[in-house]
This record gives sequence, structure tokens and C-alpha cells, in this order.
Amino acid sequence: MLMVVTSTYASAQSKRVSVLGDSYSTFIGVIPANYATFYPNDRNDVNEVDQTWWSLYIKAKGYTLEKNDSWGGTTICGTGYGGMDSSRSNFISRVDSLGNPDIIFVFGGTNDAWANSPMGEYQYSDWTKDDCKNFRPALACLIDMLQNRYPQATICCILNSELRESVNESMREVCAHYQVKLVELHDIEKQNGHPSINGMKSICQQLLEAGL
Repeated sequence: MLMVVTSTYASAQSKRVSVLGDSYSTFIGVIPANYATFYPNDRNDVNEVDQTWWSLYIKAKGYTLEKNDSWGGTTICGTGYGGMDSSRSNFISRVDSLGNPDIIFVFGGTNDAWANSPMGEYQYSDWTKDDCKNFRPALACLIDMLQNRYPQATICCILNSELRESVNESMREVCAHYQVKLVELHDIEKQNGHPSINGMKSICQQLLEAGL
């Protein structure tokens, strides 16, 4: 009986975590080499990978990193800064790049907010590329794709603090529709618009407090 219990405990502790994100989750040498990164940055005190929110979380839980597919400046939808078509780099385009995770963190929406990407209408099926140039249908399409591609994985969306309310409301609505956990961050210390060491610690702590 002891051997069975020990085996079960070990299995529970060895979950694989993948991150689908933007600059907030980047770190050079961890993300794909052709992706834009923010960390490390001389205008932010995060200069070690162990200081990132996802590394802190994985260490706290005893998990392992499966894949970090985070690309600085990317939007969830297909409309980026200046109204440019970002369909080749957006979150939807990277759904298949997460390996074989047990947990998927989707940390996005910040650039959609900062780029003033169009919101569109709520739509939960039959998406076209043009539909997904809007934030609401793109977020729904993204979560639907993730749930179908990784049916055994737990998906959690992370919502940055200090975003415009239309993005916040859309994240709440779409996550509720798909019964996906949404962690709404608050009081995140930032330097140059990005989490500092203290901000990263706060993100990790808020994920842990959410029971993840």
C-alpha cells in the first residue's frame, strides 16, 4: 500500500506546465530563438530566469516546464499595433507549439489592449480569419482550439492588471463560457510596463492563492 501511495504522490508532483504568452512571460534562451523577448532588460530588475513568474510557480509546485511559447508584442487576435495583420504571430497561430502539458497558462490580452485591437462580438463557433481579427471571437477560438488540442490539460487564463475594461469583461465572459479558470491580477509592480521582481513574485503568489 505504501508503494502505491508514494507512486501516486510522485505522479501528482510531476505535472508539466506550458505557457502561451507575450513579453510578460518571455526570457531569452527559453523561448524560441526567433521570437521577440523582453527579459532580461536594462530597464527592469528581472535579470534571471528564476525570477520569472512561471519559474517561481513551477518551483513552488515542484512541477516541470514543458514549453514556453511566449512572443513579445503579440496579440491574441489577428490585429496588432497600428492595425497590422498579426495572424502569423498571434496566440492562435501557436496553439500546436505547447508540447504535452498537464497545465496550460494563457497569459495574454495585454497587447490587444495596448494596441487598441477591435473587440468584435462574442462568437463561439464557425470562426473565420476575419472574425479572429477581433479580440472576442479570437479569444473564444483560441480556448476552443486549446481544449480540443489538449483535452487532458487544465487551462488557466491570466488577466493582467490595469487593462481597459472592455478587455477585462471579454476575458471574464469568454472564460466563463468555456468554464476555464481566470486569474485576474491586481497590484502588480511594474518597471517599463512589465512586472518587476516584486511583480513576478506577486503573480506567482496570486496563482497559488487561486488554488493552481
